[in-house]
Amino acid sequence: MINILGIESSCDETSAAVIQNGKCLSNIIAEQKIHELYGGVVPELASRAHQQNIVPVVDAALKKANIDKTELSAIAFTKGPGLMGSLLVGTSFAKGFSLGLNIPLIEVNHMQAHILAHFIDKHNDSVPTFPFLCLTVSGGHTQIVLIKDYFKMEVIGETTDDAAGEAFDKAAKILGLPYPGGPLIDKYAKEGNAAAFSFPKISVPELNYSFSGLKTAFLYFIKDAIKKDANFIEKNLADICASYQKAIVTTLLIKLEKAMEQRGINQIAVAGGVSANSGLRNALLQLENTKKAKVFLPPFEYCTDNAAMIAITGYYKFLQNDFTTQRVTATARWNL
Repeated sequence: MINILGIESSCDETSAAVIQNGKCLSNIIAEQKIHELYGGVVPELASRAHQQNIVPVVDAALKKANIDKTELSAIAFTKGPGLMGSLLVGTSFAKGFSLGLNIPLIEVNHMQAHILAHFIDKHNDSVPTFPFLCLTVSGGHTQIVLIKDYFKMEVIGETTDDAAGEAFDKAAKILGLPYPGGPLIDKYAKEGNAAAFSFPKISVPELNYSFSGLKTAFLYFIKDAIKKDANFIEKNLADICASYQKAIVTTLLIKLEKAMEQRGINQIAVAGGVSANSGLRNALLQLENTKKAKVFLPPFEYCTDNAAMIAITGYYKFLQNDFTTQRVTATARWNL
């Protein structure tokens, strides 16, 4: 049996998971509610919370998996990208734990892990085969990635400024919605008319994205509307959210469809926190009819940051004897 303990601490979720021969036995996530008071993640508070959470979370993951620490084959951890203080907590714990148990240490790229989350419990039929395209969308990243193999990935398009997840969160903040606001925009959008208001679909060269212009246009739209009617947001919240969400989703799919045509690939996967957005998921499923594509959507529990995706990446690295040393350090920036 190959038992991999995964540790994730790149942002504001402390998570630990156990993967046994590719199957997820446990996936424990401790969220940090403190950031709601500040409308966004405060890096210093995040790192302190990780220090408090990591031991109980790892203990809970091992107990739920019914695995003793002596049965672990290796420890996989998020090396980056992410918040440096948060990453250091997970990296330091993983190094110390692997040294104490005298088992291999495996470094994992957070964005690569989001993609490989599709291979958790691989016995399922809904697993993409190589090559396929993956749209990775989160608060910090928006990329179109060509997946040639488990560890052969090429970014063929990405945002030139802001990420789609950030565009959702900033708009939510403008609307006065609490943090995290992206899921709330999705919630209200389900009740609204997506054609009620028009927002620009910013176009940049090749397969790249840009969302800063959309954010600015949204800000001025709300400011102008409030000048005319102080209760505009309250009266039109659902329609505003639906229209804005449509603009982001449409922008994402325009370039994704272009990538499909250029590369001649009809297998499409989506990964990252924004992959839980219902508007995006529904739009991608429509591609199966309009573009005859095969779409793969990750289970909701593997969309946002979690350690199961770190552990499954560690599992495939373990099979290749791809280990790191005790000299490894966290890195805030790490390209695929």
